[in-house]
Amino acid sequence: MPAKVDDQISRSVMFLCMGTAAVLLLVQWGSANGLFSFRHKQMAGIVRGDRKAVLQNPVATNAKAAIAAPTPTPSPKVIPQTDARLVVSLSDRQVTLYRGSSVQATYPIAVAQAGWETPTGTFQVLNKEQNPIFVHPITGEEIPPGADNPLGVAWVGFWTDGESEIGFHGTNQEELIGEAVSHGCLRMRNADIEAIYAQVSEGTPVVVQP
Repeated sequence: MPAKVDDQISRSVMFLCMGTAAVLLLVQWGSANGLFSFRHKQMAGIVRGDRKAVLQNPVATNAKAAIAAPTPTPSPKVIPQTDARLVVSLSDRQVTLYRGSSVQATYPIAVAQAGWETPTGTFQVLNKEQNPIFVHPITGEEIPPGADNPLGVAWVGFWTDGESEIGFHGTNQEELIGEAVSHGCLRMRNADIEAIYAQVSEGTPVVVQP
């Protein structure tokens, strides 16, 4: 092969290597500075537009730390108005209501689907709401209270990151109770969430076990 052709091939290979290196450096720099993102940010729980302002508080910050830490820590202590306690078994797909050391009732629940797992650990009831508004965590669609609302008739929240929330709530699809279908929340039959709603208060301990 002529020397001139060899020289052209060598130069082409050199420029190709230099170009590749430049692109890789640019991508690395852009990723480090937040200009490029190759990962979809998945958000646990649900977003309720009417509560975003309420969620921006110290309780939210501590609740976020509870899920991020290897050993979850509870939110700032609120003294509950009852001696109730909720213990969730994700594997058994049920929640047990205790009063002191006595079992009051056990209810079936629908748990989270893969990729949206409910955090485990010890938490406490942060808020309660009847006839909540639902905002879909992916589409942003807002659904008012009523027969079509996926949150059913009541909400009992125990975790938030300041943007989204996780809690117990009713459902408009009671046939799915016992399945792994939610986005982090724990779905209950409407009659069951009403029973729990009446017996817990802000500060009530919530223990979520695998």
